[in-house]
Amino acid sequence: MSPDRAWLGRRLLLGVGQTAALVVLIFALTEALPGDAAVALAGDQPDPQRIALIRENLGLDRSAGERLLDWVGGLAHGDLGTSLVSGRPVADLLADGLGPTLVLAGVTATLLVPLSVGLGVLAARREGGPVDRTVSGLTAAVHAVPEFALGVLVITVFALRLGWVPPTAIGTGGDLWAHPDVLVLPVLVLLSRPVCTISRLVRAGMIDAMASPYAAHARRLGLTPTRVRWAHALPNALAPAGQQLARTCDWLLGGVIVVEALFVIPGLGTVLIDAVAARDIPVVQGLAVVFGVVTVVVNLGADLVTRRLAPRAEVAA
Repeated sequence: MSPDRAWLGRRLLLGVGQTAALVVLIFALTEALPGDAAVALAGDQPDPQRIALIRENLGLDRSAGERLLDWVGGLAHGDLGTSLVSGRPVADLLADGLGPTLVLAGVTATLLVPLSVGLGVLAARREGGPVDRTVSGLTAAVHAVPEFALGVLVITVFALRLGWVPPTAIGTGGDLWAHPDVLVLPVLVLLSRPVCTISRLVRAGMIDAMASPYAAHARRLGLTPTRVRWAHALPNALAPAGQQLARTCDWLLGGVIVVEALFVIPGLGTVLIDAVAARDIPVVQGLAVVFGVVTVVVNLGADLVTRRLAPRAEVAA
């Protein structure tokens, strides 16, 4: 078996193990949450007998081990479970909120790579110069601002005072493509920190790559600095940035939920908030599993890209 196939096999096994551990951890954490759906459904002044009957009807009176086995068995067949509150399949509830979340995350991810690479290369071309100092200073300053605080700031300035864009997605019916101006502020907030982080990594990688022996040898062979920069230095500079991009995608999963709540976007963040308020554990578990699996897959993809860009780089298996 070739080294690449052996590495891929080990990485896939690690992903399977991470997913299995994730499922058990999610179940354990949701079991530790205070209260349950029976109390929430029973009303403001619940009768203990009514609560017991609801718990029995919902299957909450069974042991944690039995419920875990049932849940894992359903996941193995693609069944995320059934909402305790609405009685609808969890997959259907997640599908209802998936559209706005995908639009928001997709637009952010599409802009993230060219902006980060462009800023990083721009700063690295004149190391220590005015452009480099300006880009580095701005990225450091913006990165220090929490997303929620930045969201409040941009809403106040660009929506309320200047009136350039809407402050929230209220009235759009969740159709963000039909109201692209609603996306401006949420995407700006989501881009702020990851662009700063990845651009700084690209800058550092480009500076190291352009000062490396192979870049100097390429220049001695007559290659122009532009070709050396883009064809030889950039792929090596992107290897560590690729790993950070995977971690950024992980962060986007949580960041999207916060931004959706702030800008009243009816996506998966709304589904999660409603489920937590109603103690609808299957919905919380289903959403956590989906996010966890996406995280595992994204990190696997980042490892594959990094190994492709820099074959000699050591990728954690």
